[in-house]
Amino acid sequence: MTLTIDLPDEEIQALNDKARAQGVSAEQYVRLVLEDDLKAKRARPPVSQSIREIWSDMPVDVRAKLPLDGASQVDHYVYGLPKRDQ
Repeated sequence: MTLTIDLPDEEIQALNDKARAQGVSAEQYVRLVLEDDLKAKRARPPVSQSIREIWSDMPVDVRAKLPLDGASQVDHYVYGLPKRDQ
């Protein structure tokens, strides 16, 4: 795949400076940055897994105190607004 990106002159200069500092061409630098970013996104666990991990450390008595309608009534619990009709 070939990708063409139009950049303002000052960004082209910044790109060339960063590439030079890494000892690669601007094209190679862009490819490395993009590949690194794509790998990081694939390696990130799903949000649901992070929530499960957080909840697994929560004591049962603390979890029992959480409201069952916390998601649907978030404005009430966070901002103190009246509860909405369900």
